[in-house]
Amino acid sequence: MSPQEPLLDAPRARRLPVTVSITRRVDGNRLTEVTHWVQSGVNLANGYEGFLGSGWVRAHADSGEWHMLYRFADSDTLEAWEASDDRADWLYEGRELVEVSRVERRTGIEGWFDEPQPGVPSAPPRWKQAVTIWLGFFPLSLAFTYLTGMFVPGWHSLWPLATVLATTLCLTPIMTYLLLPFVTRLLQPWLRRR
Repeated sequence: MSPQEPLLDAPRARRLPVTVSITRRVDGNRLTEVTHWVQSGVNLANGYEGFLGSGWVRAHADSGEWHMLYRFADSDTLEAWEASDDRADWLYEGRELVEVSRVERRTGIEGWFDEPQPGVPSAPPRWKQAVTIWLGFFPLSLAFTYLTGMFVPGWHSLWPLATVLATTLCLTPIMTYLLLPFVTRLLQPWLRRR
């Protein structure tokens, strides 16, 4: 989850599914132990409410980096897993086998424009991203233009730089924190379908 997300609508943001992406450096001499340790962690998480699945991949057979994704139904169920004694014991058991090098949490559109990473779900095609953004931006822009024309006398005769600046300052946070997460959730099946 991005740090800004809770600022706007914390209760709703906490109900979004959360995907955690972790990159771990692995001791290449202990692959059998690491594989067993990884599977035991997946088995533990599977017993927790809200667990939606996980996966581990390596970039290639000799790779010292393993990438893991796991997903929980919402922030509360994720936090219950991450604060659990089971997870703490499991991490302690693996302390000499792996070292964490990167952790990310994602809930919505963030990450769509990143380059594909091993083990991280690929972004929807750019044309679908463009359609999603347009579906949020068009009605918002139309409503803003209509309302400012009605309630701000002389708005359309103001200096264009000032009106564009004011418009983008008002609409960008609304798009980022409200409309895009909403439209993304609504279109999720279509966005992920290949």
